[in-house]
Amino acid sequence: MKTVHTTDPTLPPWVSVCRLPTHSESENETMPSTPERTLDTFPNPGPERDYSIRIRVPEFTCLCPRTRQPDFAELTLEYVPDALCVELKSLKLYLWSYRDEGAFHEAVTNRILGDLVATLHPRFMRLRADFNVRGGIYTTVVAEHRAPDWQPPVPVSLP
Repeated sequence: MKTVHTTDPTLPPWVSVCRLPTHSESENETMPSTPERTLDTFPNPGPERDYSIRIRVPEFTCLCPRTRQPDFAELTLEYVPDALCVELKSLKLYLWSYRDEGAFHEAVTNRILGDLVATLHPRFMRLRADFNVRGGIYTTVVAEHRAPDWQPPVPVSLP
C-alpha cells in the first residue's frame, strides 16, 4: 500500500496530509502476510535450563465442520523448549491458516499441538483451547506432550 503525502492549500504550510489509497487503487497489491502452514524456529538461547514460554492467542478462529459457522477461541500455549523455540510471526500465520477450515474443537487442538511438537521437539508442551459458546455450551480442550526422558523440576516453595 502506498501513501501519498501532499499539502493542502487550505491548511497551514507546516501541515502535511497523508492520503491512503482507495480500495480500487490498492486491490491489485498483495497483502503483506498470508496464512501459511509452516512453522519457523530459532535456537533456544538457554538450552542448559528448563524455563517456560507462555503464548496467549486471543483471536483464534476456525469453522464448525457441520454448520460452517465461525468458532472463536483463546489459545494458550505453554512449553519448555529443548533445542528450538517457535518464531511468533510464523505461529500467527500458521494459526491464521485455520480460519477457513472446518474442524471439531478436539481435532484442531490436537492437530496444532502435534504440528508444534513435530517441529520443536519440546521437553514439555501444553495447548489449552478455550472456545466461545456454541449452542449454549462452552468447550475447553487441553492437550499435552511430554518428552519421554524429561522430568519436571521440583517446585520451589519460598517462605
